[in-house]
Amino acid sequence: MNFSKSEELFERAQRSIPGGVNSPVRAFKSVGGKPVFFERAKGAYLYDADGQAYIDFVNSWGPMILGQGREDILNAVQDRMSKGLTFGAPTAIEIELAELIKSMVPGLDLIRMVNSGTEACMSAIRLARGYTGKSKIIKFAGCYHGHADSFLIKAGSGAVTLGTPDSPGVTPGTAADTLIAEYNNLESVRKQVEDHGSDLAAIILEPVAGNMGCIPPSKEFLQGLREIADQQGAVLIFDEVMTGFRLAKGGAQEAYGIQADLVTYGKVIGGGMPVGAFGGKREIMEKISPLGPVYQAGTLSGNPLAMACGLATLGILNEQPEIYQKLENTGAKLESGLREALEPLEFTINRKGSMISVHFGSHSVLDFDSAAKANNDRFKRFFHFMLNHGVYLPPSAFETWFISEAIGENEIQKTLDLVGEFARLETAIA
Repeated sequence: MNFSKSEELFERAQRSIPGGVNSPVRAFKSVGGKPVFFERAKGAYLYDADGQAYIDFVNSWGPMILGQGREDILNAVQDRMSKGLTFGAPTAIEIELAELIKSMVPGLDLIRMVNSGTEACMSAIRLARGYTGKSKIIKFAGCYHGHADSFLIKAGSGAVTLGTPDSPGVTPGTAADTLIAEYNNLESVRKQVEDHGSDLAAIILEPVAGNMGCIPPSKEFLQGLREIADQQGAVLIFDEVMTGFRLAKGGAQEAYGIQADLVTYGKVIGGGMPVGAFGGKREIMEKISPLGPVYQAGTLSGNPLAMACGLATLGILNEQPEIYQKLENTGAKLESGLREALEPLEFTINRKGSMISVHFGSHSVLDFDSAAKANNDRFKRFFHFMLNHGVYLPPSAFETWFISEAIGENEIQKTLDLVGEFARLETAIA
């Protein structure tokens, strides 16, 4: 691959943008090398600044579930754009999207549109604290809920502890209100509840983790969290920014048969436009302004272009539920092919529906600690091998791959052929 134009753009970007990127993972620091700059996309493919094509397993980190550049979705946005970009006032299309989301997600009484997943999760936590009158939250090591201060917290080494700031600028006071537990480990949650349960406002998690690779939960884990939240009078929050409308029409709640009190959304509900949302039970949501005292606002929340793009995307998923079976079939074929192609190496594959990831190592990956023990040097080589042969994977071992409806037999076969070639090369080196 020739990356000359991308390299020129990266050099230019660094003179005006911190690190040359507007979101850190794009800088390729996790895998080394310089980022690829993209110019256009269509169907299952991305095209870089040098005109080279890549099979897309990032799909803008999830929202392009139907593939890139669908004419019906682009037409919906262009039609809406012809009527004006944004008004800072209510529009009918906000109601249409809210009603469609409610119809697809059982138990969702009210929903508030915002502009990003970070904003949705930040607002949901504030709402939970306002509703319960309590201060502390439990989050899970390795789960990412955006870059609000309350979420940039990590566990101390070894034992589950009170949070310590994971980024300069996060105060110790904020960190003290965030308790860290281990994903898929109910005992670690019970320990935090034993110590701090009387002041527990919320438990928040990705019901299928996507930020330490794809890590599905055990059914017992989600059910146990539901029971603990009920016992403590805490709000159970599912961060479905990734899983919402991707795993099923009703998201992870439908896939696992567990209902949260609040749910946060992003990605697919914008269809490629910046958007987020949070919603849930009426008695909780009625505490948000202007109905209640918990303040939340946003000038561009519910902007018409994002609503049009999301409405078109969700409308297709709602009217064609067979898409979910197609995504499951594609995911299953990719998984089985990866297992065969990687057979000479030590690896673990985790998958739920159209979310999948590969960890190089023989151990199971059930939480952040086990994900961190994988052979990430091998992943770096894997990433660059695939990139140089026209397959674009997430540039981090700690991110899930996303499958779109546009990925078909040819794309899967090319990917698997390359994975097999990589495995043979790695075996020869060893």
